[in-house]
Amino acid sequence: MVSVDGSIVLQIANFLLLIWILNMVLYKPIRKILLARKEKMVGMQSDIEGCAQQVQSKETAYADGVRQARAAGQKEKETLMQAAAEEEKAIIGKINESAQSELKVVKEKITQEMATVKATLEKEIDAFAEAIGQKILGRVA
Repeated sequence: MVSVDGSIVLQIANFLLLIWILNMVLYKPIRKILLARKEKMVGMQSDIEGCAQQVQSKETAYADGVRQARAAGQKEKETLMQAAAEEEKAIIGKINESAQSELKVVKEKITQEMATVKATLEKEIDAFAEAIGQKILGRVA
């Protein structure tokens, strides 16, 4: 059995002194380190959140920039396509004008040659008629 005597007061005092010494030497520094670590973690967490917000805003800005660049590129493409279509029309118009002028020259040349051949044939029509007539009648000249 345990007997309660005067040494119990000494044991309680010894226990309280040990707790106070452990608190000063061991527990307070550990609590300070844990508190500093907690503050550091909170600070890092806020930095992480700030960086995440910056990344999100930069991604949004990047997406907007890409969208604007695509829109500008599409407008530029449409402008170039319209300019190319106008240039194509101009080139086709020039080719048509050139072809029409060449056709007119060729028609005039054919008309002149036809008139020349007609005049030549009209001069020789009497000789052709006489030669045909002699062949039909059976005379040889």
